[in-house]
Amino acid sequence: MRNKYRKFKRNYIYTFALLLLTIAITYNGLAKNHIPGAFGNNLTAFSDTIPPSAKKDTLPPPADTAKPANDTTGPVVPDSLLTDSARHLKVDTFNVKISKDSIDAPVDYKARDSMVLDVIAKKLYLYGETQVKYKDVDLTAPEIAFDQQTNMVKARMKLDTAGKSLGQAKLVQADIVTVSDSIEFNFKTQKGLTHSSYFQQNELFNYAEVVKKVDAKTIYAYKGRFTTCNLDTPHFAFRAKKIKYISQTVAVTGPVGVEFENVPVLPIAVPFGLFPLQRGRKSGILPPTFTVTDFGLGLEQMGFYKVINDNFDFTVRGDLYSYGSWRMNLSPTYRVRYRYSGTLNFSYQRTHYGISKEDEDYNLNKSFFITWSHRMDSKARPGVSFSASVNAGSSKYMQRVTNNSYVDINNGSGGSYSQPLSFTNQLSSSISYQKSWIGKPYNLSINLNHNQNTASGIVNLSLPDINFNVQTLYPLQPKEMVGSGKWYHKLGIGYTTSVRGQASFYDSAFSFNQLIDTFQYGAQHNIPITLALPQLGPIQISPGFSYQERWYSQQLLREWNPDTHKVDTTINKGLYTARDISMSVSFSTSMFGTLNFKNKNAKVQAIRQVIRPQMSIGYKPDLSKAYYNLIQTDTLGTRRMLSQYDGSIYSSFGYGRSGSIGFGIDNFVEMKVRKPAKDSTSEDEEDNVKKVKLIDGYGITGSYNMLADSFKLSNFNVYARSTLFEKINITASANIDPYQTDSITGFRKNRYAWQDNKLSLGRITNGSLNISTSFKSKPKDEKKDEKAQAQYDNYDNLTADEMQSQMDYVRNNPSEFVDFNIPWSVNVSYSLSFSKVLKRDYSGYETRFASSMNFNGDFSLTEKWKFGANGYFDFKTLKIPSFSMFITREMHCWQMSINVTPFGLWRSFNISIFPKSGMLRDLKINRTRTFRSTAM
Repeated sequence: MRNKYRKFKRNYIYTFALLLLTIAITYNGLAKNHIPGAFGNNLTAFSDTIPPSAKKDTLPPPADTAKPANDTTGPVVPDSLLTDSARHLKVDTFNVKISKDSIDAPVDYKARDSMVLDVIAKKLYLYGETQVKYKDVDLTAPEIAFDQQTNMVKARMKLDTAGKSLGQAKLVQADIVTVSDSIEFNFKTQKGLTHSSYFQQNELFNYAEVVKKVDAKTIYAYKGRFTTCNLDTPHFAFRAKKIKYISQTVAVTGPVGVEFENVPVLPIAVPFGLFPLQRGRKSGILPPTFTVTDFGLGLEQMGFYKVINDNFDFTVRGDLYSYGSWRMNLSPTYRVRYRYSGTLNFSYQRTHYGISKEDEDYNLNKSFFITWSHRMDSKARPGVSFSASVNAGSSKYMQRVTNNSYVDINNGSGGSYSQPLSFTNQLSSSISYQKSWIGKPYNLSINLNHNQNTASGIVNLSLPDINFNVQTLYPLQPKEMVGSGKWYHKLGIGYTTSVRGQASFYDSAFSFNQLIDTFQYGAQHNIPITLALPQLGPIQISPGFSYQERWYSQQLLREWNPDTHKVDTTINKGLYTARDISMSVSFSTSMFGTLNFKNKNAKVQAIRQVIRPQMSIGYKPDLSKAYYNLIQTDTLGTRRMLSQYDGSIYSSFGYGRSGSIGFGIDNFVEMKVRKPAKDSTSEDEEDNVKKVKLIDGYGITGSYNMLADSFKLSNFNVYARSTLFEKINITASANIDPYQTDSITGFRKNRYAWQDNKLSLGRITNGSLNISTSFKSKPKDEKKDEKAQAQYDNYDNLTADEMQSQMDYVRNNPSEFVDFNIPWSVNVSYSLSFSKVLKRDYSGYETRFASSMNFNGDFSLTEKWKFGANGYFDFKTLKIPSFSMFITREMHCWQMSINVTPFGLWRSFNISIFPKSGMLRDLKINRTRTFRSTAM
């Protein structure tokens, strides 16, 4: 009995030791937090860490090991007989068999609570905030079970004792994130099945009772719901029984219905649905918008967008109205990255009022409009640039479009602004080619310009306009100059020439013969010589000399006809020239003055003024006397000196000698103020004050011609500019005539305004005043405001055409871009201009005023309601040519807007309800009515 007990005890110890050894070997593979090659068909394969590609053991057998019968590695050689090179050569003699059911990559896993390994069943159980990673698959869940034999992993959600969820199963693969109650996924086949799943595809938030994943890109859903609302219970959704998702491509459904707040909108579902998920450009149909205008019931902006290739696409849109009017628009776009991009837009319309020709207000019109914008990348060809901005068309086209069409207008000072086509009477275009020779001092530019007055119908073409410029050369300067050099080393000479052709015609009566008859050409050459002398104390002296020559294509010969009592003009075609020279020397300096206050604690510490006076002396001989004739111009015997080259492309040189003294003075005023106590923390006194500009600049300029027979003093130009409180921008200018005028004829008299005991500087002939400011409240959420600003910074990557297109859409739909984070904002600008012109009966002067105010702003009625308006008020007519207002309701994933234009050429009313998502923008519910104030 005792022997049996000892035998049982010995067998038990052997068995327990074998179990410990098995666990140790098993733990050796699991302790590294990954399963290499999964478990395999046997324990040895499970615990082995040699990769599948290894075919031979890296450890040699012991020297005294007996050679197996099937060993093919050769006889065993004693170590003493091996050479050094052979001694370090190790022969692999161990072949590893890989299980057929093993997967091709490691599986990393972790669990916060515990882990259970079933070696016999080859299953692994993880509990508590678990995670399993395999290639690009990342699975997290409260509980996960992995079956090595089937390569199937199962994850499910878990509830606590109170019935609350401790977490759901989450599967991430590529760009697909799925959150479900339960997930079954096969690592080897990449197929999976989930229940009660939420997942996102681009802007779509999806839910389905059952989801089947067949590969990395394709998903099938049963009893699904998808929406762009990110709430767990969305405000609206599309429901379908069967849905197929192809990642980043399209979602296809069977019969699909729309619901709001879980209430179906339509009793009958749409037979099928296609929802594009592909980002970027894609060909497709552009849905129309229903509207009501003076042209009748209409469908606007319907069309088709076609992508030809990566570099070219085009859009075709059309408007169709019930009274027979229609409009067609073709807009191709081209782009070659890092080289050039552009957009062409051609629109043709046939519009008429009334239904039949018997109607009193019936009016038929055919017109067109074309725009072209081209931009060349500066890196494409260094030194060469080509750009185009074309706006041209029939004058009647402007009168037949509503306020939703905009055009860029040149403001005459190098900038531009956009305004509605229906308010535009000036159109301009420019096509420019510029070339600079790298390392050379000269450059060339060729321009084609167009200017059109839509009110009068006159079109002016400037083609071509060629300019060639040679930068200032210093012929006396040595190639390797040491120091500042001699004074004559700064002697510079340059050259500028321009050639221009010009033609004018009426757009309604254009003909090639008229173009030839009105065509003119001309050229201008200028050779300036400058010398930069060393500064004489605080005074900078700059002498100069200039030679000019102009070429004309026609000459005007005029004489008084006593029989007809008018001036007869004869035009001679040919090539005519005129020359002129001038010389000058200018003096400039700067003076500073500071008023310091003794009180160190005063708010204002000092006031500083900078005065920049300048003076110039110039002389011009009379080389143009032969081109001027003294001609009688009226029956009163008034005689005027008229040039033979009046009306030419380049103006005539001034008549007579000139020995003028030019003068001017510019001022700048600022003050130092102490910062608030909370900001005055620096020990340096200068850091505790800040500079505030009082007047950015003000001054006066003029000249005095010592060699003139009369009217020696020129008009005075007075200007001022300032920014008050860093908010209000003010700019003012005026022109003052220092001479008296005749009370009968209205002409100037050669007597100063301050003579005859009069206290006056002269008569103001014209002036202007511009005031602009903007105010807005602080944002409710600073972080949200910074995020919005960062989004606007992405516009820097857009081309000029894309930027203009987005700006036009914002102008047309202001209610869609309301910022509810800003409670209120106001922008106001006021413009006043006036000029005094001679009356027709020469009885004196009359003043013509133009005064207007532009305004726009919005404020929040509540957190969800916002009201805004923008308009333009003309003080001269006391009318509002343009005014519109809007009310917007923010509805989380949807937005409602009401736009009303009660005044102006076009009056309109619009109400729209639309989803915020750009993907569903065309699903908006829209109602529009447009009325024209007067029939054409």
